[in-house]
Amino acid sequence: MKTLSVVLLTCCLLPVRPAAAEEYDLLIKGGRVVDGTGAPWVRADVAVKGDRIVAVRPRIDAPARRTIDAAGRAVAPGFIDVHTHARRGIFEVPTADNYVRQGVTTLVEGQDGSSPLPLGPFLSKVEALRPAVNFASLVGHGSVREAVMGRADRAPSAAELARMEGLVREAMREGAFGLSTGLFYVPGTFARTGEVIALARVAGVRGGIHVSHVRDEAAGVVASVRETIAIGEEGRLPTQVTHHKAIGRAAWGRSAETLQLLEEARRRGVDATVDAYPYTASSTGLAAALLPAWALEGSADARRGRLESPATRARVREVVMGKIRNERGGGDPGNIRIAACGFDSSLEGKTLAGILVGRGLAPTVENATDLALEIVERGGASGVFHAISEEDVERILASPLTMVASDGEIPVFGEGAPHP
Repeated sequence: MKTLSVVLLTCCLLPVRPAAAEEYDLLIKGGRVVDGTGAPWVRADVAVKGDRIVAVRPRIDAPARRTIDAAGRAVAPGFIDVHTHARRGIFEVPTADNYVRQGVTTLVEGQDGSSPLPLGPFLSKVEALRPAVNFASLVGHGSVREAVMGRADRAPSAAELARMEGLVREAMREGAFGLSTGLFYVPGTFARTGEVIALARVAGVRGGIHVSHVRDEAAGVVASVRETIAIGEEGRLPTQVTHHKAIGRAAWGRSAETLQLLEEARRRGVDATVDAYPYTASSTGLAAALLPAWALEGSADARRGRLESPATRARVREVVMGKIRNERGGGDPGNIRIAACGFDSSLEGKTLAGILVGRGLAPTVENATDLALEIVERGGASGVFHAISEEDVERILASPLTMVASDGEIPVFGEGAPHP
């Protein structure tokens, strides 16, 4: 069925109101109206004036400046993409063509524990841009933690926690929709659950939500979903497992357990939900995906020094090999593809296996490990990692707790080889 997506301001059609004898700016005739509430579609005409839907009736015969014959098509509010990284590209491509052409008209940013700080000036800059989409943002726990504590692997002092609470409170006043956590990433991974609950409560008091890139999407995925539920339950706010997945063969099938945990939480009153994308790969920085968190603590000099130490590099190398074999690499260097590489764009779109073969080297896990460390040392790159089961993707998408999100950005077409 062809789809025509129409939205001008909100995610839902406004209530039907009596027609006025006036000219409309837009009249959409004869479509199957799907209003976003879950109700069955109805055949109706939709009238728009200015930036508002002002009438939805079986038949509207008033004049309009523009009329669209939507017979045989669906007429729906624009889709909300609840997990994006759209601050990458919004200022370069404010028309956000890749989203608008798919009917997506609202983007939620500030994901995975990362957001601008302070948030207010950034949102004002976006508003002044007048982009083609509605734009919302969360405040990132990792950004808040780094602003107060740097990339330190320790618990905050009482004073530091108070400062973090203040930053979350300020961001909520400035328009944040809630708190995002990236407990997989440095520095968010160094936080204990209690720290996150304390900050989530601040967001919840102001009507915010909690959205989490969970601590471990591989072998520890069940425990990580349990932690995300606890943050919402004890923080007393809605909590969401974002871009839910089970990475690596050891985790395949465990989405049945995680979804059961979420359903049980809802039965006891926790507002727990999921978002996911329909794709059997993940995408993130090569260092974040493959290196241990302890190797990424502290300053750039500290991180560089660890890799320059033969003994420490050997420890890091063992972890990277394990992750290529058992987690993000799915046992095959051909499963890891470079998406964007600032120091050498010729690597973009190539797999670690392809790069090795191009150098005359065997595409082994050991050689791929050394190549990955080389790329990290030379400036890093983002990658796409094919290590997710189609069965888990289908199970998660079929859950009534799940909404679809892209985990995408606004690309400059022709640059890089991004997560689609």
